[in-house]
Amino acid sequence: MRYVVEVELEADGRWIAEVGELPGVLAYGKTREGAISAVEALALRVLADRIEHGELGPSPSISFDTTPSAAE
Repeated sequence: MRYVVEVELEADGRWIAEVGELPGVLAYGKTREGAISAVEALALRVLADRIEHGELGPSPSISFDTTPSAAE
């Protein structure tokens, strides 16, 4: 499974990263990389929970793609 990480710079200077395919999986960071790292960790926790409950099947392959931000 491939998930897209959407990244944006907020007006207050914080970065926000979100995995749109996983509702509620978003995280802020002081840097772009920090936001991406935090949202990937959260996404993996959500996916691990889904695997535990049999929602994704056995051993799915998981990867993340990052979209360019408007600030780049």
